Amino acid sequence: MALDITVPGRRIGVIGTGFVARHFVRELLRRSDWSLARVLTRQPLDRVAGFPDGVLTESPAALLDAADIVFECTGDVPYAARLAGPVLDAGLPLVTLDAEFHVALGSAFVGRGYLTEAEGDQPGSTARLAREARQMGFRPLVYGNMKGFLNHTPSLEEMRYWGGRQGISLPMVTAFTDGTKLQIEQCLIGNFAGADIAREGLLGLATADLAAAAHTLGEAAVQHGRPLTDYIIAEGLPHGVFVVAEHDPGQAAALRHLKMGDGPYYVLEQPSALVHLEVFRTLERVIAGEPPLLHNTAAPRLSVAAVAKRDLAPGERIVRGSGGFDLRGVAVRIADRPDHLPIGLANELHIRRRVTAGEVVALADVDLADGDPLALWQGIVAASLAARPTGGA
Repeated sequence: MALDITVPGRRIGVIGTGFVARHFVRELLRRSDWSLARVLTRQPLDRVAGFPDGVLTESPAALLDAADIVFECTGDVPYAARLAGPVLDAGLPLVTLDAEFHVALGSAFVGRGYLTEAEGDQPGSTARLAREARQMGFRPLVYGNMKGFLNHTPSLEEMRYWGGRQGISLPMVTAFTDGTKLQIEQCLIGNFAGADIAREGLLGLATADLAAAAHTLGEAAVQHGRPLTDYIIAEGLPHGVFVVAEHDPGQAAALRHLKMGDGPYYVLEQPSALVHLEVFRTLERVIAGEPPLLHNTAAPRLSVAAVAKRDLAPGERIVRGSGGFDLRGVAVRIADRPDHLPIGLANELHIRRRVTAGEVVALADVDLADGDPLALWQGIVAASLAARPTGGA
């Protein structure tokens, strides 16, 4: 939906002080065409390093008063949801690098103001690549992610090692490794593009041959009768995304000459995702008055359900869902599992009923506190089911 948004200036307010926020601000300060307004944090100000003096604040109101555009990159679903409303109600565009927020609760804010996920993470990069493909006359069939490794049940020791080596948090490296982040990313681009999943958890072809994978996935999408969101996995793959697409058969000879292969399934790829650096391209879209690049839609088809990594007994406490060692996320159709527990809401809860390893966790299996997140989710499910009353593909 086109939104009439007039951005008065280029003052960026940032929500978050983690890896993405720190490096985004570092780049922002190098640029003369943008200025840093305030940086919102929940931590004591004297404990936050890596930001200029005087920009940190614990006050959302101070952030809103100083900013023309707000950039949120916390990865904390309830926190992002609490702030999204005030930002949008203040008439400010909200640009995020937070697929977790979009897939769990972002749909509740679609249409309330200018809300978009940014380029830089895989969903935003895929959305841009798909838009460019359509501009060239291609018809996307598969929205794909390239994954170099996957371990559904990594150990705490492994994740501490890799988190320290890569300079990222333990929850972040765990969500990358067990596939939860991947499932969330593909769910987000799938919802926005109107794509479906071939099966719960996606196909996840194990191959480094992108051309062969394109043929297999393209055939799967044609047989399915709807575009698909999926991924391939193999050691050594680039940290990027791809789109499998068809084109007018009359262009086949020209595309062959242009080294695109024999078709009918063509691959366009972006072999890198430069995270915070690509966000600036999305900010320029906002300033130019272009529509949102990507969001989860108001009535999403897909969600990411919590799945038990191990047997869970009644009374056990789950502190963290995504990025923890008890649960991981898998893509599902909401119509098939309207009672599932979204991985984005699976924090600070107790197990009510026994759940076996590999089982999708239902809301009835846990004691989840009533409140705004649950109410927002229930509204999203109702909108999804109303849009697809018969369920399924």
